[in-house]
Amino acid sequence: MKNQHPETSYFITAEEAADQLGVSRATLYAYVSRGLLRAHPTDGDSRRNRYARDDVAELAGKRRRGRKPVDIAKSTLDWGMPVLESAITLIRDGQLYYRSNNAVDLSERATLEDVASLLWDLPRSAGAEIQPLVLPDGWHQLKTHYAKIPVIEALLPLFAIASEDGETGIWQRDEARLATGAATLLGALFACVTGRSPDHQPLHVQLATAWGLDAVGADLVRQALVLCADHELNASSFTARCVASTEASLRMAIIGGLAALSGGRHGGMTERIETAWLAIDPHNMALHMRRQLAAGVEFPGFGHPLYPQGDVRAHALLAAILPQFDFANEIVDTMGTLTGKAPSIDFALVAMRRYLGLPEGAAFCVFALGRSVGWIAHALEQRRQGQLIRPRAVYVGPDPVAS
Repeated sequence: MKNQHPETSYFITAEEAADQLGVSRATLYAYVSRGLLRAHPTDGDSRRNRYARDDVAELAGKRRRGRKPVDIAKSTLDWGMPVLESAITLIRDGQLYYRSNNAVDLSERATLEDVASLLWDLPRSAGAEIQPLVLPDGWHQLKTHYAKIPVIEALLPLFAIASEDGETGIWQRDEARLATGAATLLGALFACVTGRSPDHQPLHVQLATAWGLDAVGADLVRQALVLCADHELNASSFTARCVASTEASLRMAIIGGLAALSGGRHGGMTERIETAWLAIDPHNMALHMRRQLAAGVEFPGFGHPLYPQGDVRAHALLAAILPQFDFANEIVDTMGTLTGKAPSIDFALVAMRRYLGLPEGAAFCVFALGRSVGWIAHALEQRRQGQLIRPRAVYVGPDPVAS
């Protein structure tokens, strides 16, 4: 047998790696995005990665030996092994892709409606154009009532009242009507954020009008909406998929997503950042943060498990903000010096809100509006897969009492 070149024998192709692991190519790439396996670019072709033979063998061994099925199941729940296949979003090598399109690149030019058309995978002719919406009688009075409580609590009940299942029920098979119905849901969520009925203009333009922004501010909001559109199987998107798997409407999937997003470890993180921001001593920020860290309290909105080198979404959104916003820039520099952590998209949204002078709660609203596009995409994909998401629980209570 001829001797192989050492480097050739050391690396194997994606097809070979997936075969040895007994997984699909999509799952292989998910392993890479989770940091479980490293991909090495092939000389002359950055689109084709290769994998160290020993690394693949080690991972395959871990999957085969010494782990009970229950332990494997537990590991999937906390940034662990992939639990289902999806063609919507990929996070790999510190980059974010929407259906193979770099999300940061898209954010430089695309509207949220453009991204919706891409992620929903519905007929191009259907598009995702927002339609004028007739709000229910008495809705504006309810909007006034809910204005007395934080928007993070008010958005879900307002949306539930402003929207209806309409064209997004499981019975709707006409994809053009389904696209129109999905866009109508986006319009309803916009109405809940601004108190205005939507029109035909792109959502970022309508938001800019409602919030009194100039063209620069409108473009920042557009970019933020695109960067928030999806992020793989985060808690709210997985919730939306679970809801959709029961054959509930797309509207119900959004309601489930809003409930999950409101939590402080997800979109509600923006509220934690706002509170921490107000508590900073502006005269000696470094000392203040050092004391906070010593007390076990870290400024929220920094670090992300899927982006060891920094959240690319935050980097893109903050690029135009930090040079003009000294206080936010000082927070980022101080946290980087003290902890080595970079800002997440949550921090970037709060910085944008404060930089543009948007209403309180607007950071969460932009997050919700953008991510609702992803919730709909995941709900549609789950419908097409036709599988009920129904995992089993590991019972750890006392044994049943003998009768």
